Amino acid sequence: MTEPVLDIAVRHKLGDFLLDASFRSQGRLTALFGASGSGKTSLVNVIGGLIRPQSGHVRVEGETLVDTARGVVLPPHRRRLGYVFQEARLFPHLTVRQNLLFGHWFVPRALRKPAELDMVLDLLGIGHLLKRRPGALSGGEKQRVAIGRALLAQPRLLLMDEPLAALDEARKAEILPHIERLRDEVGIPIVYVSHALTEVARLATTVVVVEAGRVGACGPTAEILSRLDLASRPGAPEASTLLAAEVVDFDEAFGLARLATPAGEFAIARGALRAGQRLRVRIMASDVMLGLAPPEGTSALNILPGRIAEIGERSGEGGSTVHLRLDCAGEALVVRLTAKSAANLALAVGKPVYAIVKSVSVETP
Repeated sequence: MTEPVLDIAVRHKLGDFLLDASFRSQGRLTALFGASGSGKTSLVNVIGGLIRPQSGHVRVEGETLVDTARGVVLPPHRRRLGYVFQEARLFPHLTVRQNLLFGHWFVPRALRKPAELDMVLDLLGIGHLLKRRPGALSGGEKQRVAIGRALLAQPRLLLMDEPLAALDEARKAEILPHIERLRDEVGIPIVYVSHALTEVARLATTVVVVEAGRVGACGPTAEILSRLDLASRPGAPEASTLLAAEVVDFDEAFGLARLATPAGEFAIARGALRAGQRLRVRIMASDVMLGLAPPEGTSALNILPGRIAEIGERSGEGGSTVHLRLDCAGEALVVRLTAKSAANLALAVGKPVYAIVKSVSVETP
């Protein structure tokens, strides 16, 4: 049986806060997601060796980094982990090239790969910055250099703690495609800490929901985002549907792109999409309307037939809303309605319905 990429089970008390978290992940990018103060950074610091847990174990691809029962606690410098923080933490007196090559100092000469620097420059698009110093870089450029420095240490695992938190939306948009390439092309597993659901939806292959020091849920991203039991919890982010999509055609006259997904086809604004492009689309549960028959005389371009697969508990003020999960051609689609609307339609598990989604509501995170 293949060893999980991550096998974590730790317990540690920090003042009045108790971290008692366990999970396993096979994901290429595992996102630790939760509210500020939930214990995400404490958990990643345990993995990185910045916190020594009072009990438990940490294993990466079968190799034990921590096992308190056996007295095994590797120091940080022997764990072969790359760490990217909220701030780039570059050396201001060194050029970009010198900052990058600093990562190589942690790799034994016999193990250094001659072409590694070229690969990192291409992956992160920073080859033109080599002679600059950090003071002459934008926030997004600094973070890309910080990621490059971590990669050149040839880590077995890359830890990224809120790496986009200090950036504005333009800089985030600049760096997200590079993290996607890192996830898909490099082969180094990533632990990504975030409280931003849009980042998690776009990047993560596995999501670990951290709540008050414990793991509330762990699983594939689409599954976690669509779970009705999580959506009904106080303070939880709104449930949504995440679908793999491919751009198959364009309506040039109206500036639309046609996307094929497992749940059916969608028409959305073309934007910068390219023919054949593969992407994820996200649909918020509150952006879906339901009908009992195919609607006529509506402006909505996306109408998917389905059946009610699950009805969640009522939530919201006075139990005013309810979440439902539809089965659309075997794919889950989550819907949030008022409880009154659900009652008026006499919705029940197994009932056929039609999901109506406006094109402008289909996000491409």
